Amino acid sequence: MDRRNKAEMITAGIDIGSVSTEVVLAGEENEILSYVVLPSQIDMEKTANEALDAALKKATLTRNDIDYTVATGYGRNNVPFANKSVTEITCHAQGAQHFFPNTRTIIDIGGQDSKAIAIMTRKNNKTKVVDFMMNDKCAAGTGRFLEVMARVLDVDINDMGALSQKSSQETSISSMCTVFAESEVISLIHQKLSKEDIISGLHSAIARKVLGLVQRVPIEEEITLTGGVMKNIGVCEKLMEELAPKKVNLPDEPQIAGALGAAIIAKKHVAVQTN
Repeated sequence: MDRRNKAEMITAGIDIGSVSTEVVLAGEENEILSYVVLPSQIDMEKTANEALDAALKKATLTRNDIDYTVATGYGRNNVPFANKSVTEITCHAQGAQHFFPNTRTIIDIGGQDSKAIAIMTRKNNKTKVVDFMMNDKCAAGTGRFLEVMARVLDVDINDMGALSQKSSQETSISSMCTVFAESEVISLIHQKLSKEDIISGLHSAIARKVLGLVQRVPIEEEITLTGGVMKNIGVCEKLMEELAPKKVNLPDEPQIAGALGAAIIAKKHVAVQTN
């Protein structure tokens, strides 16, 4: 089916992070036509091109079908074919509120940073960021941190969430510095403590650290979790425990919130141009 025969507006959002790159193609009603998640390469422009082409292939579309493209994330200025670049704070806010319209606080944990974003909705339904805090100086509690811990524990990072749910006696982790935490985990392994208990302790430590960041912005319900680390159910459960009894939302695909928000913002720019 040729989507252009329906005069459908199609936009692309590209979120280039330090660890992964996400592309979302959105339709007339901001519905997701396709999305792709790929590891980020040193050549970010190449990564963006490959991810976009993969998303287009999934949706049976071509680049000529795209009306507007917005790039966001760490490498947003390395996408020369994008019409505009927008900060990840703005895009995550837009994406999270699309997933859950009553979102007022966003907690995002990515590959190398974490963010807490407070938002509000104006009368014209526009999402406005009112405050945010970002930890981009240290990898503690981020995807990189978990990658290091998974390597030390000799487990697949994708299995850490399920393993932590099997813990019978959570181990306390005292350090969140990646270097010191690595040494601490090695010591715990030598003490014959189970991997499940160690991983559960790591997830609790991450949740406490992130909560310290979140408490520096106004925490209002509903809270929505985004970012690649939120695909780890163990981290999400610990965060929900720390945030209880507040209502916390978890999208089916938390990793694409930024790219989705970029695609939605792209549609708004097309609307402005055509009015």
